[in-house]
Amino acid sequence: MHFKFCPACGGALSAAAGPHHPQRCTSCGAEHFRDSKPCAGALVVRHGRVLLARRAIEPFKGCWDIPGGFLNEGEHPEDGARREIHEETGLRVRLGGCLGIYMDRYGGSDTAKWTLNIYYFAEPLDDTTPRAADDASELAWFAPDKLPPKMAFKHEDQVLADWRARVSSQ
Repeated sequence: MHFKFCPACGGALSAAAGPHHPQRCTSCGAEHFRDSKPCAGALVVRHGRVLLARRAIEPFKGCWDIPGGFLNEGEHPEDGARREIHEETGLRVRLGGCLGIYMDRYGGSDTAKWTLNIYYFAEPLDDTTPRAADDASELAWFAPDKLPPKMAFKHEDQVLADWRARVSSQ
């Protein structure tokens, strides 16, 4: 997707010279890059099971999802992961190490925005029972060998495969 107008001055934007090139404003000369949207989430694990959320909103309403979401401007990914977990589940968590970084698109079309998804390991700080909130309609704990057959976003299958590999190697 290309934009038509400059957010700095409202002037017309030229077409990008290629997929990783900026658009230039024909009025003020500002360059505008199309960046991947940063996201953060965490695999909350308790007693060997991972907490997943059923999506209450589009895209992929009704599909299982790893709790997480878009970062706010200037927000550190660790803070964003903790915030998203709390918003969607009510849990306060301690983050462990970073599981990995994954690319994907937010939505189901070729024009959907690219995302840069950072995932952490996490454990609840107490025995609070999670509750679905924000954009989650349901929460459930899943064993590594009983995961849903299809996740909301393509990259999440790889995230869970990486988690299963870590669990089986320990």
